[in-house]
This record gives sequence, C-alpha cells and structure tokens, in this order.
Amino acid sequence: MVRMIADAARQLWLKIASYGAMHLVVAILVAWAITRDWRLALAVGMIEPVAQTLAFAVHDRVWHRIERRGRLSGLQEASEAIEGRLGLHDHHACNHALPTSFKTLAAKSFSYGIMHFAVAVTVAFALTRDWRIALAVGIIEPIVQTVFFTVHDQIWRRIERRRAGISPDPVPRGESRA
Repeated sequence: MVRMIADAARQLWLKIASYGAMHLVVAILVAWAITRDWRLALAVGMIEPVAQTLAFAVHDRVWHRIERRGRLSGLQEASEAIEGRLGLHDHHACNHALPTSFKTLAAKSFSYGIMHFAVAVTVAFALTRDWRIALAVGIIEPIVQTVFFTVHDQIWRRIERRRAGISPDPVPRGESRA
C-alpha cells in the first residue's frame, strides 16, 4: 500500500515536473526571440515558468472540480481521487482532471491561455518595466505554451490510460481525432 501511494505521488510529481521543464524551455526561447537579450530571456524564462507552474497546479485542481461539480462531496471526491491514483478503481472513468472530450480539452486549454497571459504579462513587466516587451511576452509566450500545454495534457492522458491498462479513447460520435 505504501509503495502504491509512493508510485502515485511520483507520477503526479513527474507530470508537474515535465510541465515545468517544458515551460522553462519554451519561455526562455520566446523571451529571447522577443528581446534578443539572453540575460533578460533567462530572467523571464526562469521566473515566469515557476509562477506558471504554481498556477498550473491550481488550474488543474479547479478543472477537476468543474468536471466533478455536484457529483460528490469534498471528502468523497478526495477519497475517490486517492483510490484512483492508487489503482483501486478505474480513475479514468472518473476523469481526474483529464478532459474526456475535445470540447472540454479546448475549454480547459482556453482558460489556461487566459490565466497564462495574465501571469506572463505581470512577470515580464515586473522584470523589464517595459509594457511593449511585457505585452509581447504576454501575448506570444502563452499562445506557444497553450499549444504545448494541450500536447502535454494529451501525452499524460495516454500515459495514465496505458498504465491503467485502458485502451485508447474511442472517438465520440460527431467528433474527429485531430
């Protein structure tokens, strides 16, 4: 049982760490492309992803609650999430923060983009005190990150389904696999 808990915690931290690493690389490259200054790009690229990674963890939990709203009490939800992570039941049927349809994934990605814009502009302005650079970083970097976020979520969805021994999602009627 302890090993199962440790494995579940490790998997969650791997997801968060992979998001952070992806974000770091993209943020530095986008900041450099905008400023052509490696020092400024490294500053924006190192601080902004830390803020975004914390915001991502909150965003993921909020989406979990939105997707499960009204179905379970807080204690039942927490218990089910732990049971799912431990493999004691099919947590994919319960959809723990992993969108089940393209429409949900699109909504989650859109809300992530809005949140990302606000954090990116704030961090870039705090570091540069230049609204033009802050807005450029705030517009371009979140767009690039939102694309990578969507890919990241899809990859983790497949990893978790594979680990749970579940076949790939069937394509819902009326939707196509893009």
